Amino acid sequence: MQIEVVNPVTYPDWDDHVFELKTSTIFHTAAWAKILNDTYNYIPRYVIIKSNSKLIFVLPIMEIRSFITGIRGVSLPFTDFCYPCLSKNLPEENMLGEIISLGKKREWESLEFRGNHSFFDKENISLSYYSHKLELTDTDNLFKNFKSNTRRNIKKAEKSGITISFDQSPSFMDSYYKLNCSTRKKHGLPPQPLKFFRNVFKNIISNNDGIIISAIFKNKIIASAIYFHYKDQVIYKYGASDLNHLPLRANNLIMWEAIKHYAQKGFKTFDFGKTEISNEGLRRFKSGWGSQEKIINYYKYDFKSCTFVTVQGKETGWYNYLFKKMPRPLLIAAGKMLYRHFG
Repeated sequence: MQIEVVNPVTYPDWDDHVFELKTSTIFHTAAWAKILNDTYNYIPRYVIIKSNSKLIFVLPIMEIRSFITGIRGVSLPFTDFCYPCLSKNLPEENMLGEIISLGKKREWESLEFRGNHSFFDKENISLSYYSHKLELTDTDNLFKNFKSNTRRNIKKAEKSGITISFDQSPSFMDSYYKLNCSTRKKHGLPPQPLKFFRNVFKNIISNNDGIIISAIFKNKIIASAIYFHYKDQVIYKYGASDLNHLPLRANNLIMWEAIKHYAQKGFKTFDFGKTEISNEGLRRFKSGWGSQEKIINYYKYDFKSCTFVTVQGKETGWYNYLFKKMPRPLLIAAGKMLYRHFG
C-alpha cells in the first residue's frame, strides 16, 4: 500500500469513492475543496491510500501559503471537524509518521488536524471545543426532550407572527450575508468574504446538499441559518440574526424547523457544530435541544520543534475590541483580506 497525494477536484469519481468510506462527511467531498480553492486559492494536497482501485484511506489537507502565517498544511480550513477516513483493515502503524514526512517535503511549518482520532492518542492537544449532536427521532419525542426554556422560546417565536422560509435562491444567501456581517461585528470578528458564501451556494446549496432557512417578520428577514447534509448526517454550519429582533427568538424557531425538516426526511444525526470552551451562552443554547455533548480536539504538529504543540484559540483576543469599533465597510474589507491567511 502506497500513500499518494491527489487533488479531489480532478480525481475521477472522487465523491463516489469517498461516499463508500463509513466515516466520510461533506467536508471530505470535492465540493468543499472547490469552495476553499476558489475562494482562497488553497492548494488541495489530499492524502490517500488505494486498494484494488478503491480508496481505503483519505486525509484531506489544504496547503496554505501566506506571508503572514507561513506555509502550512491544514485538515481542513473552516471546518468544525475533519476526521481521517480509513478502512477497518488498514493498519495505522507509522501512518502518522508518513504524513508528517510528506509535510517536510512540502516545507510546511506546521500541520493541523481538526478532530479526534486514535492517530493522536499519545500526542499533545492543540485546542479543544465542545461538540453537540442530536439523534433524530419522531418530532413529538424530540420536542419533549428539549429543555423547558428552549420549548418556551420556540412557542414565543411562533406566537410573534414570524414566518419561516425555505428559499434556495441566491438572493437569500445574499440576505444571510448581510445579517452575518452585523452578527460578526457584534462578536468583534470580521465576516468571511461574500465570495465564500456564494461559492457555498454554488457548490453545496444549489446541488441540494444544504438548505437556507430564514425567519421573516413584517416582510423583513430577521434571522437566517445554513445547514449542510450528507448521507444521514446534518450539520448546522452558519447562523446570523438582526440584533434588534433577538427577543423574538427567531433563531429558536429556525432551529426547530430545521430539526423537524430533517427528522421527517429520515436523517439520523443533527450536529450543532463546534463551540468554544469559553462560550457558555452558546453551549447552553445547543445543550437545550437535548443534544449529547462531547469534546472535539484539534492537533498541531510543529516542524521546527518536531512535536505536537498547544496553541491559543484565534477567536478571542485584543483584536475583538478593534473589530467591534470598525465601520462596517472596513470590517468587510478586513475579512476579505485576512481570512485566507488564517484558515
